[in-house]
Amino acid sequence: MIRAHKVLAAYGCIAPRIITGQFDPTAHRAVWPSTGNYARGGVAISRIMGCRGIAVLPQGMSRERFAWLERWIADPEDIIRTPGTESNVKEIYDKCAELERDPTNIIFNQFCEFGNHLVHYLCTGKALGRVFESLQASDPGLRLRAFVSASGSAGTLGAGDYLKERYGAKIVAMEALECPTMLYNGFGEHNIQGIGDKHIPLIHNVTNTDVVTAVSDQSTDRLDVLFNTPAGREYLVSRQGVPPTVVELLPALGLSSICNVLGAIKTAKHFGMGPDDAVVTVATDGAAMYATEREKSLKKYYPGGFDAVAAGATFAGHLGSVTNDHLLEATRVDRNRVFNLGYFTWVEQQGVSIEEFEARRDQRFWQEMRAIIPAWDQMIEEFNGRTGAAAAL
Repeated sequence: MIRAHKVLAAYGCIAPRIITGQFDPTAHRAVWPSTGNYARGGVAISRIMGCRGIAVLPQGMSRERFAWLERWIADPEDIIRTPGTESNVKEIYDKCAELERDPTNIIFNQFCEFGNHLVHYLCTGKALGRVFESLQASDPGLRLRAFVSASGSAGTLGAGDYLKERYGAKIVAMEALECPTMLYNGFGEHNIQGIGDKHIPLIHNVTNTDVVTAVSDQSTDRLDVLFNTPAGREYLVSRQGVPPTVVELLPALGLSSICNVLGAIKTAKHFGMGPDDAVVTVATDGAAMYATEREKSLKKYYPGGFDAVAAGATFAGHLGSVTNDHLLEATRVDRNRVFNLGYFTWVEQQGVSIEEFEARRDQRFWQEMRAIIPAWDQMIEEFNGRTGAAAAL
């Protein structure tokens, strides 16, 4: 619907609140904190439901995101711009805390809503499993070795839990090298829009994560130029032999999608994977959201213009030479270190109880939580029956 899979995350957060009576579309406003795509998904669902949706996102996000939101919201004041860019998630939380003082505002914080994890665990995980099985049907020796996704809110990483349980896939969590929280306890600013940073989301099942890796926003910015300019595409076809049909698909890859693809390559190289090994990742959004960011990259990295020579240098330096640097196979100690980093955000800043926070360290917490999915499905069916929505399906 919005050319980004975050509609699913928004639905996974709002549906449980509706069927349990915690959100009334006729009386409440839905607040969607995000660095972009989740807010778009939430606003789209809000408009379809006929309720008021409020997007909260950093003011430094791409102009295309704001232009899209401006077409969908009911009132210009329903787009709230917080300080900073992709890495400034705490500023979003602070604004939501302010909005929450009004009881008519219901905050759907994707970073701590377990519906986000559960909907990706079941729906995204099952969908990716079907894709793999369709490939395996024609190649019986194919093995699903890894699932790769940037951390973001960590909702999409829930699909990795599903794929690990059923196929033995490793779960690979990615972040920006400019803000290497999981890898190096670091901080900073980056421009891989759509992956957040500087914190460990409450819904990230850290102790089930196998690998952590990072890529630089220089690579994602430059490859966005390579994939989405005439000179870049001509180079890929004429000099690298990329089929035109494949080049035509490149607009499906936005900055965070390129990040995921690079992470998949790094993972495959690190583990020495071959033609019988499959690595699954997701295209979180498309290049249409980043035209103005691309203009900035052209001015920043290619002031003399982007031609075949620049395209060749970009391919060689940021795609052809990808290695397994900045990659960690997480031990139990590593997982606990990353898990502990979340304490500062959720217990000290956001007021989550230490008991609730600590419970997530044990895999039984996640396994038992998934038992709620059938109950939610039944409640959704009953709700649709009472409201007449079932007849329209």
